[in-house]
Amino acid sequence: MRTILVTGAAGFIGAALSIRLLENGENVIGFDDLNSYYDIFLKESRLKEINSVAKKSPGKWRFYKSSLENESSLKDIFNTHSPQIVVNLAAQAGVRYSLENPAAYIQSNLVGFSNLLEQCRHHSVDNLIFASSSSVYGGNKNLPFCESQSVDHPVSLYASTKKANEMMAHSYSHLYGIPCTGLRFFTVYGPWGRPDMAPMIFAKSILNGQPINIFNYGKMKRDFTYIDDIIEGVYRCCYKPACIDNEFNYLNPNQATSFAPFRVFNIGNSDPIELLRFIEILEDELGMKAIKNYLPMQPGDVESTAAKTDLLKNWINFKPSTSIEIGLHRFAKWYLDYYKN
Repeated sequence: MRTILVTGAAGFIGAALSIRLLENGENVIGFDDLNSYYDIFLKESRLKEINSVAKKSPGKWRFYKSSLENESSLKDIFNTHSPQIVVNLAAQAGVRYSLENPAAYIQSNLVGFSNLLEQCRHHSVDNLIFASSSSVYGGNKNLPFCESQSVDHPVSLYASTKKANEMMAHSYSHLYGIPCTGLRFFTVYGPWGRPDMAPMIFAKSILNGQPINIFNYGKMKRDFTYIDDIIEGVYRCCYKPACIDNEFNYLNPNQATSFAPFRVFNIGNSDPIELLRFIEILEDELGMKAIKNYLPMQPGDVESTAAKTDLLKNWINFKPSTSIEIGLHRFAKWYLDYYKN
């Protein structure tokens, strides 16, 4: 079996992916610094979930507490385990927080990712998959977003670092032949989600009888994508490394492919819904009405997102399809169970 390094393994997506890989019999190396950006107890609870799965296959799971910025720690892990596949889900997340603490994004998303690329280079990794984001589309209002569109107009530092990650990965793919796949995630939600994102924020406030802030006066649409669909997409990409586009046109370059073994894909539900409809469904699932506080658009935010996922479907024969009704039902059930204990 292969050895797969998952960075950000205590995170929302990283923990779910680690479980899926362990269930498939892979050797998984988890890596996370357990920083205090949000509730550390939630991250530790996710690790407990991974450990409970790992007990069924002793020796298949190892976890290291460190950060990508710690170059020596990263070197030790690569020297010890020589992972064939690397999935980078470690990053400083959050659009709005990037306005408050930009230095954290430079260190984690740029310096940290650079350190990881160097290790992939020196250890001839077979496949690197890394988290990009729908935020790279920035000021683009030509929906649905397509990988061939320009991503040169970011509206937040977070988005800029994700665009930079794509460019950094491409250069290493070209120079050193590392197969690199960037996945542009669209508003991931579900059980074990991040407390800084709308579903968790809204659920907590609704249940506590506190107002929820609704930006742009509710005139927002998001392509909410359920966690299981995200994991299926990442999982399949683990087993299909990027390859050279033999039909690449140097005179009319395709943003999604390359003369190097490099690809980028949208991974979204392709079914954007209005934020107010999202709240209505969540209210029904929680059995309580929200107190709504309407506010103007926040800096760094965008009005709408929507993913065109034809490229992903053609590449791995899969596209997300979980409806918002089913996804929020599962999320609310988990939330009520988790936070009542």
